Amino acid sequence: MVKVFPFIFILLWSSAFITTKPIIDNSEPFSALAFRFALVALGFFLFSIYSKKKIFTDRKNFLESFLSGVLFHGIYLGGVFFSISKGMPTGIAALIVTLQPILTNALSGPLLNEKVSIKQWIGVLLGFSGAAIVLGLDIGSEIPTIGLVSTIIALIAITTSTIWQKKLSNNLPLSVSNMNQALGGFVFHIIIIILFAEPYIDLSTTFLIAMSHQVFLVSFGAFTILMFLIKKNSASKTVSIFFLIPPTSAFMAWLFLNESLSKLDFLGFLIATIGVYIATRD
Repeated sequence: MVKVFPFIFILLWSSAFITTKPIIDNSEPFSALAFRFALVALGFFLFSIYSKKKIFTDRKNFLESFLSGVLFHGIYLGGVFFSISKGMPTGIAALIVTLQPILTNALSGPLLNEKVSIKQWIGVLLGFSGAAIVLGLDIGSEIPTIGLVSTIIALIAITTSTIWQKKLSNNLPLSVSNMNQALGGFVFHIIIIILFAEPYIDLSTTFLIAMSHQVFLVSFGAFTILMFLIKKNSASKTVSIFFLIPPTSAFMAWLFLNESLSKLDFLGFLIATIGVYIATRD
């Protein structure tokens, strides 16, 4: 069962890109994320109670998972949502964030004492090349400076969060750790709203359907799988599967939203798949 987790994660995480735009079109991005992670924290709290997990723990374990949530659910997702709301093309934002495995590979050696082999580097470069082919870069499009900056901040945040998560003491049950991380994301977005944003959510049918998808399939499903994979595997190998997310998202957009896919896109998908296979093989 564990062997299929990466494939389930890729499908669930990739589907998030389809529902991000409807959420942003019906809400202020930080308000939507605060709403999302309030529900996620509550969900993991109820599940922890139901499964009789010890919720209250020592300060060290709480702060570790809380700060991980600030980085991942707060700064990373906030940066991506904000950049798209400011007109950043989704494909370019996704491509910038896809640099994460390259940064993680570069840092996991000195910070985590993980050995990153030449084979892994070859796989990483193939994976990024394949993702870049699928997404492409519209050189003629105008990229908003604030969108570019927030996407780069998001890239740094998700890389830092991945390495931080691997360095944690991992003494908490997964549901309790996820609850604390969701709480960290919620608190971060509330602070941003108080200081900088004007909260707005249109509880339309479109918003509720898109938000339900991101809460249940992405936050409860995909994120839990990701935390499990980081805990069980090396950080450098785990994040390599992120290269398959942009091509998979493009395929889903073709399948469900009637967006076009060229032969070059399918070639990129194949190259990315080969790269991930090489990078994650033992």
